[in-house]
Amino acid sequence: MTVYRGIDNVLTFEIKNPDQKPVSILNTYKPYFVMFDENNTQIISREGTIKETSTPSFKGQFTVTVTENDLLSLKSQLASYNVYMVATSDNAKTLTYANTHYNAKGTIEIKGDAFPGPTNTYSIKTFTETGVDTGIYTSETITGEPAINGNEALHTAAVYSTDFVGEVFIEGTLDNTVTGSTKFGDIAKVNLASSTQPNYINFNGVFNHLRVRYTKTSGTIDKVLVRN
Repeated sequence: MTVYRGIDNVLTFEIKNPDQKPVSILNTYKPYFVMFDENNTQIISREGTIKETSTPSFKGQFTVTVTENDLLSLKSQLASYNVYMVATSDNAKTLTYANTHYNAKGTIEIKGDAFPGPTNTYSIKTFTETGVDTGIYTSETITGEPAINGNEALHTAAVYSTDFVGEVFIEGTLDNTVTGSTKFGDIAKVNLASSTQPNYINFNGVFNHLRVRYTKTSGTIDKVLVRN
Protein backbone atom coordinates (compact mmCIF):
# COMPACT_ATOMS: atom_id res chain seq x y z
CA MET A 1 0.00 0.00 0.00
CA THR A 2 1.31 3.44 -0.94
CA VAL A 3 0.35 7.00 -0.02
CA TYR A 4 1.75 10.13 -1.65
CA ARG A 5 2.75 13.43 -0.13
CA GLY A 6 1.18 16.56 -1.62
CA ILE A 7 -2.32 15.14 -2.12
CA ASP A 8 -5.20 13.52 -0.20
CA ASN A 9 -5.09 9.70 -0.37
CA VAL A 10 -8.31 7.67 -0.09
CA LEU A 11 -7.62 4.11 1.09
CA THR A 12 -10.22 1.35 0.74
CA PHE A 13 -10.25 -1.63 3.11
CA GLU A 14 -12.37 -4.78 3.04
CA ILE A 15 -13.06 -6.94 6.08
CA LYS A 16 -12.97 -10.68 5.30
CA ASN A 17 -13.39 -13.91 7.24
CA PRO A 18 -10.77 -16.73 7.36
CA ASP A 19 -12.22 -18.07 4.09
CA GLN A 20 -11.43 -14.72 2.43
CA LYS A 21 -15.09 -13.85 2.01
CA PRO A 22 -16.34 -10.30 2.77
CA VAL A 23 -18.04 -9.83 6.14
CA SER A 24 -20.78 -7.26 6.61
CA ILE A 25 -19.94 -4.41 8.99
CA LEU A 26 -22.92 -2.18 8.24
CA ASN A 27 -24.68 -1.07 11.44
CA THR A 28 -22.62 -3.53 13.50
CA TYR A 29 -19.07 -2.14 13.61
CA LYS A 30 -17.16 1.12 13.41
CA PRO A 31 -13.76 0.77 11.71
CA TYR A 32 -10.67 2.60 12.99
CA PHE A 33 -7.33 3.19 11.29
CA VAL A 34 -4.06 3.91 13.14
CA MET A 35 -0.80 4.76 11.36
CA PHE A 36 2.78 4.84 12.71
CA ASP A 37 5.99 6.27 11.25
CA GLU A 38 9.24 4.33 10.86
CA ASN A 39 10.08 5.05 14.51
CA ASN A 40 6.78 3.49 15.60
CA THR A 41 5.38 6.89 16.62
CA GLN A 42 1.64 7.28 16.05
CA ILE A 43 0.90 9.90 13.38
CA ILE A 44 -2.75 9.19 12.47
CA SER A 45 -5.72 7.77 14.35
CA ARG A 46 -9.20 8.17 12.89
CA GLU A 47 -12.50 6.47 12.25
CA GLY A 48 -13.10 5.08 8.79
CA THR A 49 -16.14 5.77 6.61
CA ILE A 50 -18.24 2.69 5.92
CA LYS A 51 -18.75 2.21 2.19
CA GLU A 52 -21.04 -0.81 2.47
CA THR A 53 -24.70 -0.21 1.64
CA SER A 54 -27.90 -2.11 2.42
CA THR A 55 -28.39 -2.97 -1.26
CA PRO A 56 -26.06 -4.84 -0.51
CA SER A 57 -23.02 -3.41 -2.24
CA PHE A 58 -19.37 -3.05 -1.18
CA LYS A 59 -19.86 -5.65 1.54
CA GLY A 60 -17.34 -5.23 4.36
CA GLN A 61 -15.71 -2.18 2.81
CA PHE A 62 -14.76 1.15 4.37
CA THR A 63 -12.50 4.04 3.41
CA VAL A 64 -9.93 6.15 5.24
CA THR A 65 -8.53 9.43 3.93
CA VAL A 66 -4.87 10.17 4.64
CA THR A 67 -4.75 13.89 3.97
CA GLU A 68 -2.06 16.09 2.48
CA ASN A 69 -1.59 17.74 5.88
CA ASP A 70 -1.12 14.36 7.58
CA LEU A 71 2.01 13.74 5.51
CA LEU A 72 3.26 17.31 5.21
CA SER A 73 6.16 17.00 7.68
CA LEU A 74 7.00 13.35 6.97
CA LYS A 75 9.85 12.16 4.78
CA SER A 76 9.55 9.25 2.35
CA GLN A 77 9.64 6.04 4.39
CA LEU A 78 8.09 2.66 5.13
CA ALA A 79 5.41 3.28 7.75
CA SER A 80 2.94 0.84 9.31
CA TYR A 81 -0.74 0.70 10.21
CA ASN A 82 -3.33 -1.21 12.20
CA VAL A 83 -7.07 -1.56 11.67
CA TYR A 84 -9.47 -2.45 14.46
CA MET A 85 -13.25 -2.66 14.73
CA VAL A 86 -15.47 -1.36 17.52
CA ALA A 87 -18.82 -3.11 17.96
CA THR A 88 -21.77 -0.70 17.99
CA SER A 89 -23.60 -2.88 20.53
CA ASP A 90 -21.08 -2.89 23.40
CA ASN A 91 -17.98 -0.96 22.14
CA ALA A 92 -15.88 -4.12 22.23
CA LYS A 93 -12.72 -3.82 20.13
CA THR A 94 -11.62 -6.45 17.61
CA LEU A 95 -8.18 -6.36 16.01
CA THR A 96 -8.01 -7.24 12.32
CA TYR A 97 -5.16 -8.85 10.40
CA ALA A 98 -3.40 -7.14 7.51
CA ASN A 99 -2.72 -10.36 5.57
CA THR A 100 -3.34 -14.10 5.47
CA HIS A 101 -0.31 -14.69 7.70
CA TYR A 102 -2.24 -13.14 10.60
CA ASN A 103 0.05 -10.15 10.96
CA ALA A 104 -1.84 -7.36 12.69
CA LYS A 105 0.48 -4.63 11.44
CA GLY A 106 0.50 -3.75 7.74
CA THR A 107 3.11 -1.82 5.75
CA ILE A 108 2.32 1.47 4.05
CA GLU A 109 4.90 3.34 1.97
CA ILE A 110 5.03 7.13 2.07
CA LYS A 111 6.37 8.54 -1.21
CA GLY A 112 7.11 12.11 -2.23
CA ASP A 113 7.98 11.70 -5.91
CA ALA A 114 4.48 12.45 -7.25
CA PHE A 115 4.48 16.00 -5.86
CA PRO A 116 8.08 16.85 -4.86
CA GLY A 117 7.13 20.35 -3.67
CA PRO A 118 8.96 23.66 -4.07
CA THR A 119 12.72 24.05 -3.99
CA ASN A 120 14.45 25.00 -0.77
CA THR A 121 14.47 28.61 0.34
CA TYR A 122 17.82 30.02 1.44
CA SER A 123 17.82 32.46 4.36
CA ILE A 124 20.50 35.16 4.41
CA LYS A 125 20.88 36.88 7.77
CA THR A 126 24.60 37.63 8.14
CA PHE A 127 25.94 40.87 6.63
CA THR A 128 29.44 42.33 7.01
CA GLU A 129 30.35 45.97 6.48
CA THR A 130 33.02 46.41 3.78
CA GLY A 131 35.33 48.78 5.60
CA VAL A 132 34.88 51.17 8.50
CA ASP A 133 31.81 53.43 8.32
CA THR A 134 31.30 52.77 4.60
CA GLY A 135 27.61 51.93 5.00
CA ILE A 136 28.09 49.14 2.44
CA TYR A 137 27.32 45.59 3.58
CA THR A 138 27.68 42.22 1.86
CA SER A 139 26.24 38.86 2.86
CA GLU A 140 27.56 35.34 2.90
CA THR A 141 27.23 33.53 -0.43
CA ILE A 142 24.65 30.90 -1.35
CA THR A 143 24.47 28.53 -4.29
CA GLY A 144 22.68 29.68 -7.43
CA GLU A 145 21.67 26.06 -8.17
CA PRO A 146 23.11 26.13 -11.73
CA ALA A 147 22.53 22.40 -12.20
CA ILE A 148 18.74 22.71 -11.96
CA ASN A 149 18.31 25.97 -13.83
CA GLY A 150 18.28 26.72 -17.56
CA ASN A 151 19.03 30.00 -19.31
CA GLU A 152 15.58 31.33 -18.43
CA ALA A 153 15.86 30.30 -14.77
CA LEU A 154 13.71 32.44 -12.51
CA HIS A 155 14.97 33.36 -9.05
CA THR A 156 13.04 35.23 -6.37
CA ALA A 157 14.42 37.17 -3.41
CA ALA A 158 12.31 38.57 -0.57
CA VAL A 159 13.89 41.41 1.42
CA TYR A 160 12.72 41.82 5.03
CA SER A 161 13.67 45.14 6.63
CA THR A 162 12.85 47.54 9.45
CA ASP A 163 12.56 51.25 8.56
CA PHE A 164 15.27 50.74 5.94
CA VAL A 165 16.33 53.54 3.63
CA GLY A 166 18.84 52.59 0.95
CA GLU A 167 19.56 50.26 -1.96
CA VAL A 168 19.64 46.45 -2.01
CA PHE A 169 21.51 44.58 -4.74
CA ILE A 170 21.47 40.92 -5.74
CA GLU A 171 24.91 39.93 -7.01
CA GLY A 172 26.13 36.81 -8.78
CA THR A 173 29.26 35.11 -10.05
CA LEU A 174 30.08 32.29 -12.46
CA ASP A 175 33.18 31.28 -10.50
CA ASN A 176 33.07 27.69 -9.28
CA THR A 177 34.69 28.57 -5.95
CA VAL A 178 34.26 31.77 -3.97
CA THR A 179 37.46 33.30 -2.58
CA GLY A 180 38.46 36.72 -1.33
CA SER A 181 39.28 37.77 -4.89
CA THR A 182 36.03 36.58 -6.50
CA LYS A 183 34.34 39.26 -8.58
CA PHE A 184 30.56 39.62 -8.21
CA GLY A 185 28.37 41.47 -10.67
CA ASP A 186 25.07 43.27 -10.06
CA ILE A 187 22.02 41.30 -11.22
CA ALA A 188 19.06 43.17 -9.74
CA LYS A 189 18.38 46.13 -7.47
CA VAL A 190 15.58 47.55 -5.35
CA ASN A 191 15.37 50.97 -3.66
CA LEU A 192 13.69 51.05 -0.26
CA ALA A 193 12.38 54.06 1.64
CA SER A 194 11.53 53.37 5.30
CA SER A 195 10.19 49.98 4.30
CA THR A 196 8.85 47.56 6.90
CA GLN A 197 7.06 45.18 4.50
CA PRO A 198 8.73 42.38 2.50
CA ASN A 199 9.94 43.57 -0.90
CA TYR A 200 10.36 41.09 -3.74
CA ILE A 201 12.98 40.93 -6.48
CA ASN A 202 12.66 38.56 -9.46
CA PHE A 203 15.62 37.91 -11.73
CA ASN A 204 16.65 35.42 -14.41
CA GLY A 205 19.90 33.69 -15.26
CA VAL A 206 22.31 30.89 -14.38
CA PHE A 207 24.81 31.66 -11.61
CA ASN A 208 27.10 29.49 -9.53
CA HIS A 209 26.87 31.68 -6.44
CA LEU A 210 24.72 34.57 -5.23
CA ARG A 211 25.01 37.15 -2.49
CA VAL A 212 23.28 40.32 -1.27
CA ARG A 213 24.87 43.76 -1.02
CA TYR A 214 23.22 46.86 0.37
CA THR A 215 24.01 50.48 1.07
CA LYS A 216 22.02 52.14 3.79
CA THR A 217 21.13 55.56 5.04
CA SER A 218 19.17 54.25 8.01
CA GLY A 219 17.26 51.23 9.29
CA THR A 220 18.17 47.56 9.09
CA ILE A 221 17.96 44.62 6.70
CA ASP A 222 16.69 41.75 8.84
CA LYS A 223 16.97 38.91 6.33
CA VAL A 224 16.73 38.05 2.66
CA LEU A 225 15.05 34.84 1.50
CA VAL A 226 16.12 33.46 -1.89
CA ARG A 227 14.46 30.70 -3.91
CA ASN A 228 16.25 29.50 -7.06
